[in-house]
Amino acid sequence: MNLAITLLVTVAIASVVGTVLQQNQPYQDYIIKFGPFWHEVFKSLGLYDVYAAGWFLVILTFLVISTSVCIYRNAPNMVREMRQFRTRVQAVSLRNMHQVQEWHADAPVDTLEPRYRAWLKQRGYKTRSADHDDHRLIAAKKGSWNRLGYIFTHSAIVVICIGGLVDGQLPIRVKEMIGQIQPETRDIPASQVPEISWLPESNPSFRGNVTIPEGGRAGVAFLQLRDGYLVQPLPFTIELKDFRIEHYVTGQPKSFESDLVIHDPEREQPVEATIAVNHPLIYEGYAIYQASFDDGGSGLSLQAWPLDHPELETQQVEAAVFESLEVETSAGRQTLEFESFRPFNVNPAPEDPEREFRNFGPSFTYRLRSAQGEAREYENYMLPVALEGRKFFLSGVRDNPNQPFFYLHIPADPAGSPRRFLAFNALLRDQDRVREIAAETVGETFSELRLQEPGMVEEVTATMGRLVRMFARGGFDGIVEQVEATVPEDRRMQVMDAYMKVLRNILSALYAEILRAEGVDISAGINERDSRFYEDALNAVTALPMYGSPFFLQLESFDHVQASGLQITRSPGKSVVYLGFTLLMIGVFMMFYVRQRRVWVWLQPQLDQTQVIMAGSGERDRRDFEREFTQLHQGIRRAGETD
Repeated sequence: MNLAITLLVTVAIASVVGTVLQQNQPYQDYIIKFGPFWHEVFKSLGLYDVYAAGWFLVILTFLVISTSVCIYRNAPNMVREMRQFRTRVQAVSLRNMHQVQEWHADAPVDTLEPRYRAWLKQRGYKTRSADHDDHRLIAAKKGSWNRLGYIFTHSAIVVICIGGLVDGQLPIRVKEMIGQIQPETRDIPASQVPEISWLPESNPSFRGNVTIPEGGRAGVAFLQLRDGYLVQPLPFTIELKDFRIEHYVTGQPKSFESDLVIHDPEREQPVEATIAVNHPLIYEGYAIYQASFDDGGSGLSLQAWPLDHPELETQQVEAAVFESLEVETSAGRQTLEFESFRPFNVNPAPEDPEREFRNFGPSFTYRLRSAQGEAREYENYMLPVALEGRKFFLSGVRDNPNQPFFYLHIPADPAGSPRRFLAFNALLRDQDRVREIAAETVGETFSELRLQEPGMVEEVTATMGRLVRMFARGGFDGIVEQVEATVPEDRRMQVMDAYMKVLRNILSALYAEILRAEGVDISAGINERDSRFYEDALNAVTALPMYGSPFFLQLESFDHVQASGLQITRSPGKSVVYLGFTLLMIGVFMMFYVRQRRVWVWLQPQLDQTQVIMAGSGERDRRDFEREFTQLHQGIRRAGETD
């Protein structure tokens, strides 16, 4: 009993873990969530697939065997006890019971017996009398079905465990152990998966997932198995006609549903149905659940703006989510891996007192992977976002998926484009043009001061160019590092102030060149709006070294394709488990609410009277039975005294 309770508690705890911890996810997701150390601990315990873990199946098997043996050994005795009235009880045994009354009645035994039995039957007792040599015994009982509660409860444990074993992927585990199947770890289409990673269509139970884009079809499901997967063919094909999703004002999904068409070669006409969360389609023993949603390979039309080149020559990029493109950059050949697309992003709007949340528009994410395999993840918004009264194009970057995004804020020009900033950034890297503008600026300054120092003009011009190059490579932080590395500590502040004044002058001149190229009239000076843009542009240039990309991808247009994530299960053990829980509820009800009670009435003639001994026993709640026994005693005495 102690071992059985321990094992049941273990199964209960494991079931809680299997409910709280999402099962059968890629190992990389668990590493990100728990870290390498705890990932290995949980992996060794089999917590990522609890219901198919070896130790879990062994416990279920042991419970089935041990509980079945318990039922086999004890159920016949319980059934016999339920049917027995125990008519061979001695008077001394009756007198030793907790509830006992003894008296003498004036009527004979033949008169008392039918009256007593009638009274007991009236109170719900089944009775049986037995004649002995010197006395007659009436045995009565009710609630004997209480014993069935124990049988049903133990049988329920067996049935539930059998259902768990049926749906516990035991055949898959056995086939894997003997080498008949092997999980596939590569991210390849199902058509390229080798035969050893395919399961038979007759597989009795499984739980797999498949993502289908709108207008697409699928005839397989993928079963996650540790760090790989298996392909489960289906006897039919699922087509996704349409996918719909509704959101709360916070941007969280409110509801989503899919219009499916089942193409079954056994049917002349396809079956159409709509599924939603908690409203699956049950078809020929297969349950199709609405589990998630994803992008279905949306088409993206992009413009690539260079960030490390003096020429502002853009390139048009046509791609789709889940595609990869090889690109040539200043850092060598790299790979663009497009991961996802979102048509809208609802985020908190703390600057808008009228709205708590605001739609920031479409965004897409991609990875830029170097030839060495190192990758950075980027998240770019399509539309400029208003922040503090100004608009910026946001582009987030991070080195690790468990890190938050660091956002580059590219200021939007009056036309709502990043062109002005990118033209300014390109000009900073055009050394010839920077030298020309620096020479013009120095010449005008020296002319106003009426200085004739050609050597000094060359020196200041060269200094300006050098500072612009340092600023373009590392921002203001790059200049600070250069000063700290080359200037004695006692002169750093003085040199830094001089550098910043010179740099500000040349940067202002470069920015004025950009404005003149746009046709902006700056004869009366730069207005406040353009001045604020200039400060934002300097901040963005300073952040570019941390951005780490040789280009900025701007989303121009898109063709949104949605995909529905379906979970497909085949679980014949589910009905067995339901039967087990039904037996368990019936058994628990009978154990707690059906009380077995027995009453004996001993009738022995003595001269002209009858000696009566009445005794009773009841399971649990002795006070309640004591009250009932008192009422029975009083009623029987009255029945015996009735003429």
